[in-house]
Amino acid sequence: MQKIRILLLKLGVRSTLKGFHFLLYALQLCLSSEEYLLSVYKTLYVDIAEHFGTSRDNVEHCIRTAITNCWYKGNRELLIKIAGYKLKQKPANGEFIDILYNYLSQAG
Repeated sequence: MQKIRILLLKLGVRSTLKGFHFLLYALQLCLSSEEYLLSVYKTLYVDIAEHFGTSRDNVEHCIRTAITNCWYKGNRELLIKIAGYKLKQKPANGEFIDILYNYLSQAG
């Protein structure tokens, strides 16, 4: 979990954002079961919402806000480096989670 937290902070996602905590938990879930990557909206967001006592739509919105924050105010260069390919635009929620998941699972 500490590795995920450090990565999010390095990317410029502030820990004061709800999306930071949702992403932290999302990545923990994905690392425990890759199946979450196949059903982000229907499974991953539902389990995050249940854990935090909120709605699936709120989870989606807060994660999107955190990604926007990373893209426009954070460390976009690090995100592109982690992705391993040129990002021409801000990644969608599922793509962002997938990029971080793959980076974290390779890092060991």
